[in-house]
Amino acid sequence: MNKSELINAMAAESGLSKADSKRALDAFIATLSTALKDGDKVALVGFGTFSAVERGERSGINPATKQAITIPAKKVVKFKAGNELESAIQ
Repeated sequence: MNKSELINAMAAESGLSKADSKRALDAFIATLSTALKDGDKVALVGFGTFSAVERGERSGINPATKQAITIPAKKVVKFKAGNELESAIQ
């Protein structure tokens, strides 16, 4: 499902217009991104928890040259599904 399909599904489920659904989705994504950038966790009870964690520097191998390289540290987003979401997909 891509973004436009998600917007269409949100509009059908909620009874909102597609324009309102797009604005709601864009606002959710922007708010989630800002919170994660600020180091906050975002917990949606029953759905799951989003968090940003620091992945440390590590060594790897360049597959093209087979040379050892250093992969720099960076922040990555983690998602832990909630019980209701896990139950829904079983």
